Amino acid sequence: MREPYNSRDLKKFGAVADWEPDLARKFFDYYGAVFEEGALTSREKCLIALAVTHAIQCPDLTSAFMEDCFQAGADETQVMEAIHIAASVRSGASLAQAARSMKESKERM
Repeated sequence: MREPYNSRDLKKFGAVADWEPDLARKFFDYYGAVFEEGALTSREKCLIALAVTHAIQCPDLTSAFMEDCFQAGADETQVMEAIHIAASVRSGASLAQAARSMKESKERM
């Protein structure tokens, strides 16, 4: 049985270029540019990325962005606040879906 998650796999991410180097280069160029300072600071971008990784539940990226957040100057309170934002958005989406389901059920009754 294959282990579903191994933190060492993240170090192999660059290998995606092995099968399609041109597209991988374009992705890595884009990815790097997105995280450059702009209207948002690097710290803010890392916190957003961390929240997204929790929302999509990607352990590889969560580990990477957790480290990036601290390197960018975020503290534990900011990190946890970003994670709670992700949790609230995910749960809010479930409740919004529930409201839609209730409306559709009432229309069918």
